[in-house]
Parts: sequence; structure tokens; C-alpha cells
Amino acid sequence: MSKISNKVGFGEAIKRFQESKVLLVGAGGIGCELLKNLLMSNVKEICIIDLDTIDLSNLNRQFLFRKHHVKQAKAIVAMKTAQSFNPNVKIEAIQANIKEPRFNISWFRQFGIVFNALDNLDARRHVNKLCLLANVPLVESGTTGFLGQVQVIIHGETECYDCNPKQQPKVYPVCTIRSTPSQPIHCIVWAKSYFFPQLFGDNEENDEGIQNIAQNEAQKKEIEELARETRELAELRNSLVTDSNAFEKIFDKIYHRDIARLRDVPDMWAYRAPPTVLDIDDLGQKAGHLSSPWLDEQKIWTLEENFSVLKSSIQRLSQRLKHFASEGLSFDKDDKDTMDFVAASANLRAYSFGIEQHSEFDIKQMAGNIIPAIATTNAVIAGLCVTEALKVYQNDSDELKNVFMAKRADRVFHGEKVCKPNPYCATCSFKHMKLPVDHNRMLLKDLVKRILQDVLHYSEEVSVLKEDLIYDVDFEDNFDSTLADLGISGENNTVLTILGEERRSDNEETTNSQNVSRIPLLLEILPMDKHIDTSNTPYRLPSETIIIPLTPEPLQSSSDTETEMADTKGVDDIFEVMPSENEIIDIEVIESEDVPNSGSPKLRASSLKRKPSIDDETETKKSKN
Repeated sequence: MSKISNKVGFGEAIKRFQESKVLLVGAGGIGCELLKNLLMSNVKEICIIDLDTIDLSNLNRQFLFRKHHVKQAKAIVAMKTAQSFNPNVKIEAIQANIKEPRFNISWFRQFGIVFNALDNLDARRHVNKLCLLANVPLVESGTTGFLGQVQVIIHGETECYDCNPKQQPKVYPVCTIRSTPSQPIHCIVWAKSYFFPQLFGDNEENDEGIQNIAQNEAQKKEIEELARETRELAELRNSLVTDSNAFEKIFDKIYHRDIARLRDVPDMWAYRAPPTVLDIDDLGQKAGHLSSPWLDEQKIWTLEENFSVLKSSIQRLSQRLKHFASEGLSFDKDDKDTMDFVAASANLRAYSFGIEQHSEFDIKQMAGNIIPAIATTNAVIAGLCVTEALKVYQNDSDELKNVFMAKRADRVFHGEKVCKPNPYCATCSFKHMKLPVDHNRMLLKDLVKRILQDVLHYSEEVSVLKEDLIYDVDFEDNFDSTLADLGISGENNTVLTILGEERRSDNEETTNSQNVSRIPLLLEILPMDKHIDTSNTPYRLPSETIIIPLTPEPLQSSSDTETEMADTKGVDDIFEVMPSENEIIDIEVIESEDVPNSGSPKLRASSLKRKPSIDDETETKKSKN
């Protein structure tokens, strides 16, 4: 679809939508609802792609699946179940990773519009980039609990998914997790990512993890201690299926000897109480009369109940380990045995360090980094996706909205006009060029010298990247290789990223402060027409002149900027209920955390404020809302 122009009526937009072929990426909570909506809208053809299989935990909100579908491909089952809604619509289902090379730019170009219903940041960014290159509109969506969001992305018209930075997942230092936990999540991460895999996971993988940490960790003594403890646990792991006293030995090491060792480091407890050593004999006696406390997941277990649950879960997991000794067991939040182990071991550790304990239900959410999904939110967001898609087919950019859903007393929805692209965004601020080549004959040096430097006037400081760097002025190893040797093919629509500066002639004076850096050039390699003679040149240049703009100069701070930031305080009420208005929320797999509140309206407005891509009209409307 070309850039937005020539507005049409709503009836004509519906007709165009129904005649189009659409791509739906993801068949989860939003994906199931979207597939139903698209079928009810009577679109001509739908392609749905998802790599995942159906899990038992999906059934409460992904209504196209039933219990007998568990472990089957989501895309295939969704197609078969939903086809009866409208047999006239052609549905193609693909179980695959959207990042596979076969799903290239030319593959995306067959669709009139793309709907994203994904649950991870990496795949979203990939689809965003491909849609920008293919010039296909993208409707991005996400939910978390009662919150939801829909964003429309059209190359050159609106912000893309990467125009505003996304919050990165938290990483917890190994020394904090091991020695000085201070929050419940520290104990949960320790139980899930250290204690469980050391006892029941893959031995080789665990050893590799310790080695990798040691390569990057400055505190060598701490890492050596960690490696020693790992070896001790490995010995205990080997005795799990043969030694009847294995549990007692494990408990004594983790909750008695290791805790006692930490207590012997007085500097660690100068500003907090030292951890408490647990006595296995005392706990064993008190827990002897308990009957299956693990059945109540909503209750916060007592110390004795946690002891009983840990003992029972280790016994259950040890029996399973007999059949999977070579590959080990892996953590699964929907596996009762593994969750019992993680919950009980985390709570016992929390008790030792004077940290609040939690119910197994709450620990499951934190260990799986999930917020319980709500089917109603998914349904509402899926409906908004189709509504915004119809606006795209109306070719009316003034009516396009980014819509946010929040559980609030005064209103549920907040819509803001789509913003212009961020000129500093590395993903969408690019120049696109198509270059037909004979990749078997064309050398990399032909590309650099004859095209980039002679035709496009790049300076010698130019870099060529595929997934990794394949050329720059200090890396010429591939200079005499053909494009085919480097895995660059026209048949696969390989896209190369060109970074560099504009070449200036000798009589052009430049200063150190003068900007000569160009925006990225995305060079799409196409197959050469077989009827064209390539004996002289193994490539064909486009007929039009290619002009690659310079990167925009950063805006200077001024009093005007201060005023503009202050004017955004009208959106503070929205800011308080949404994790971030500038983020598409990751479905089911994010950590739900509020954006830090500085207490200053101006600073809070600055957190919400985008880079200088918001036009004055949009900013004024937002502040009035």
C-alpha cells in the first residue's frame, strides 16, 4: 500500500479491506480474537503464522483451542477451528518463526496490511522493520491485564515501533542473588535460575553458565566460591536417585552450611540483620503431621509447610529425573512439581534473609514474568485493531489514532493522534534502494568502489553490514569475495545496511563541527533480469538519481524546549495508569512495573515526551486532552 493519500469513504474502505490479503502474526490471546474479527469482516484471504504450540494455560483465554488440542500447533488449530465462522475466506496457516529467511521483503509485499499479535520484543522489531521496507501498513497491539494498546505504523507517515526506546528486561547481579538478597524476586530468581537447574537441569549447560559468568565478572573470588558450590550441588544431584538421605544433605547444605558461611562475613551485615540458619531436625519434627500443604496455591505457607512442600517436590522431581538423566528437567511455570520446588525453596530462603514470603500463585506470576491475561481485554484490543485498519484503508491519516486502554473511573480509552516519525530513529529513518545484481559474478569490492563510492558518493569511511559487519575500511577480508560467497542473494532479497559519510570534494571546506554523516541506506539486493546482458557490469543501477540525506542535526536545548515539556503535563493522568504510553505492551511475558515517578511534573513530562518528532499540532491536542 502506498503512502496515505486520496481519502475515500467508509464504504469504499470496507470494500478495499474485504478485497485484501492480510497477514496475522501470532495466534495467541489477541491473535485468536483478531482471526475471528477478520473472518467476520469477510476479508478475501488471511495468512496466519505462529511458531508456538498450545499449552494448557492458554485455554482460559484463547477460545479457539480445547483441551484435546494441547501440544498441537496454534496456527494450524486456529485455522481449522475458525474456518467454520466464514467458509468463504481463504486461510493459510504456517507454523514457523517469522524471522526465517523465507519470510523476506518480497513475501511481505503480497499483503495489504499486517497485524502483529506477538508476545516478544525481538519478533515485533523484526516485523516492524520488514513492514517498513516492504511499505506495508502494520497494526501493532499488546495487552497486559486490564491495560492494552494499539499502534498504527505506516512508513514515512507515523512513528514506527522503534521510534521510542523500550524498557529492557531486568538483569539481577549474580552476587546479589547468591549472597545478599533483599527482595522476594531475588529469592525467586535464585530458586528458578540457580537452585533448580543445578539439581535437575543439564549439567553441561550449568557448567557453561558458570564459565560465562566468570569471563565477565570482576569479583573472581565470588565466582570461584560459586563454582565450588556448584560442584557440591552436582555431587548431591548424582545422589538424588540413589541416596535415601539426599534431601537431608541438600537442605543441610543450602539452608544451614551456606547460610552459616554467609553469617561469618560481618561486613555484609553491618546495615541489616544477618540471615537465619534453618534447623532440619526441628522443621522435620514440626512438619511431620502436615498433610499435602502444596494443594493450596493461594495460601502463604508457614515455615513448616514450605519445608514439607520442598521435601515432597524434590522426591517427585527425583523420580522424574531417573527417566531424563541425560538431558535433565527444565523449569515450566505450568508444571506443578517444578512450581512447588521453586515456591518452597524461594520462601525458605526469604525466611532466612528476613524477606516477605508469597503464595505459590504469586510466585508463579513472578517466576514466569507474567501478568494474568484477561480475555475481555484481548477482545477489545482486537476490535480496535480492525477499526484502525479500516481507517488505514480510508487513506485518512488525520483520523488514525494510537489507542490506549486502561482501567480508570472516568474513561476506559485514551486516543492520541499518530505522531510523525522520529528523525533520529535508526530503524525507520533510512533510504531504501533496490539493486538488481548477478550475485555469482559481482564482487564485494564492486559494490563498495563502483556503486557506493563512485555512484552514491560515499567517502572511504563506509561500512557494509548484513547481520554482522562484512566490510569497512579496517576490515577488507571479504573484499574479493562474490556476493554469493557472502550469502548475499537476489532470490532471498538480502538487505544490506550501508553506514557512512558523504564524500566532499577537495574544494569544499568542512569543519570538525560540520555534519557529513548520512542516514542509513538499506540496499535491497534483487535478482538480475535473465534477459539483460551482464558481461560488462554484474548489476543494474536504478534510472532515477539516488539522494541520501544527511542525518539531522540534534536540536539545541532552549527555553522553548522547557515550555514544550511543561505543556505536556496535561497527560500526567494517563501516565499514572499506563506503564508507558510509548511502549507496545508485551503480552503475558513482561514484568509489570510502574515507570518511576520523580515527583516533579516537569520531569515526569520529560519521561513521557518523545524525541523531537512530535509536531506542534499533535502536542497541543495531547495537552488539551
